[in-house]
Amino acid sequence: MPAAPPSPSFDAIVLGAGAAGLFCASRIGQNGHRVLVLDHAAKPAEKVRISGGGRCNFTNIHTAPDRFISENPHFAKSALARYTPQDFLDLLARHQITWHEKTLGQLFCDQKSGAIIQMLLDELEAGGGELRLGTEIKAVSHADGLFSVDTSAGLVTAPRLVVATGGLSIPKMGATGLAYDIARQFGHDIIPTRAALVPFVFTGADHEDFASISGVACDARVSTGRTSFDEAMLFTHRGLSGPAILQVSSYWSPGEPVTLRLLPDTDIAEALKAAKRDRPMQMLGAALEGLFAKRLAELILARTHTIPTNRLADTSHATLDTLASTLTEWVVRPAGTEGWRTAEVTAGGVDTASLSSRTMESRHVAGLYFIGECVDVTGWLGGYNFQWAWASAAAAATGAAVS
Repeated sequence: MPAAPPSPSFDAIVLGAGAAGLFCASRIGQNGHRVLVLDHAAKPAEKVRISGGGRCNFTNIHTAPDRFISENPHFAKSALARYTPQDFLDLLARHQITWHEKTLGQLFCDQKSGAIIQMLLDELEAGGGELRLGTEIKAVSHADGLFSVDTSAGLVTAPRLVVATGGLSIPKMGATGLAYDIARQFGHDIIPTRAALVPFVFTGADHEDFASISGVACDARVSTGRTSFDEAMLFTHRGLSGPAILQVSSYWSPGEPVTLRLLPDTDIAEALKAAKRDRPMQMLGAALEGLFAKRLAELILARTHTIPTNRLADTSHATLDTLASTLTEWVVRPAGTEGWRTAEVTAGGVDTASLSSRTMESRHVAGLYFIGECVDVTGWLGGYNFQWAWASAAAAATGAAVS
């Protein structure tokens, strides 16, 4: 007689102790299943710890499917509808964690981000889940309805395996391509990955100019193709950053131009003409400094070869119109991005065509789930990617509880 298959060590194994992995494991455990979380890192949820300047921008009240990028724009709808920002706020309330809204629906923890991490750990403990950190995952296999995970601490098995090891962003924090390797092993395609929510870098004159005013910020409408965002833009020693730039970077393709419209809510031409009417003896440079930071105003004048000491009275309306049009249609061509080193998230990932949108379960192998950043669902800046972590984790936990 053939040997009986080994008894499973756990009901479910979750790979990855980040936001999605911990949250999924806690819900699986609280559904009455024995669950183990494995991670090679020494500490859990490090990306949670650093997010939002240490305050954790944990969700966005404007969460909607159109705030996410995917080859299948409909895929995220089910999970997002069934676990909402309000659901997560209810969880925070149970743990007496308070929060505040900054801008554009972005919600931040009043306490340090460690409070969110501790909540996730407490939820895991409440479900009887086990966490093993500093544990290398050597290999994953599947046979006779069981997943076997060979680790540096030995072999563990379970009929359900949740892959929540994230993407490639911020490698210094331990990011790896493990999720993609496992996905390919079990027949899944990978949508090509790229750094997203990441600053642009420049070469040549643009690099020199932007570096010369590093640290200066300005409100801008930043556009690539048909996509644009109105938020702050920051000049850096390598190029451009700030929320508007990070947002557009997720939609940008190498070689494409990026258009900057400075002060999108201001009619710059009219503002300069009004200054000319009201203060005709004022120098053009001083008038521009009334709209922009001094160093930026000086750079604008230098790039447009405009004489800053001209009096407004002696400056024609046509000159003011030309200057304003330069600032509303400023076309630049990034040499690239800062890449994985500073990217907040990974775009692309496990192809959703072979995942259930309701449970995140593989259509190739029963009991295998992919959640969070490793999936081809990428949110906007501002808490959307955390909401995807919570929602996709909740979906997988529901699926794992009934499979």
